Amino acid sequence: MSGRLENDSFKLLELKLNLEGNVADKIQNAYETSKNIYDDVLTQRNIFSKLYIKLFWSGTDDNDIARKVLSYVPDDFSGNLLDVPVGTAVFTENKWSSLKNAHITCLDYSIDMLGQARKRLGSHAHIKCIQGDVGNLQMENESVDTVVSMNGFHAFPDKQKAFHEIWRVLKPGGNFIACFYIKGKSKRTDWLVKNILAKKGWFSPPFQTEKELRNILQELYKETDVHVEGSMVYFHCVK
Repeated sequence: MSGRLENDSFKLLELKLNLEGNVADKIQNAYETSKNIYDDVLTQRNIFSKLYIKLFWSGTDDNDIARKVLSYVPDDFSGNLLDVPVGTAVFTENKWSSLKNAHITCLDYSIDMLGQARKRLGSHAHIKCIQGDVGNLQMENESVDTVVSMNGFHAFPDKQKAFHEIWRVLKPGGNFIACFYIKGKSKRTDWLVKNILAKKGWFSPPFQTEKELRNILQELYKETDVHVEGSMVYFHCVK
């Protein structure tokens, strides 16, 4: 009987790993195919990206949100900083390059995104770009002063693991700074995410509402400062 249970348990574990692998492959492929348009969409460099943001994202300006997120990192920051996912570093290149006394680790699951980031950041001795999984960070407990996560959480397949791994590596008093999509603010945006972005692998359900996110952050952090613009949230939390 015990042998049968062990066999069934093994099959369930194997199925779980296969499903996780399929999700990971889907995300990897999605960002490989979109790497050439990713920056244009986020920064609204052309008329098509501007129309897309206006039509589906209520005109929310990612450039402005990025400035607000990065303003939480002092210009004289000199500690250990984790940027996950780094993406192409389109928003963070100038800021990270200027923090000469910091030790910055830029991590991304997508090899293609990481390649774009290395082109922008690879020449700086205080910055290292590595491939990794936010759900399984290869870092010591309480070893990081600040974690920054820009436009990434809506792509993480296991958000619970991501939240807890970030909390684990942060030092007491450390800062968690992020921005990403939340559901329930716009029917049009929610439709886009569910029927196109998630199916293509650019976003990964489940997604939090504002209330759900606030509850998660308040359980993990002693201080939370949360702001919502359209279907995007940005925040600063202190452990």
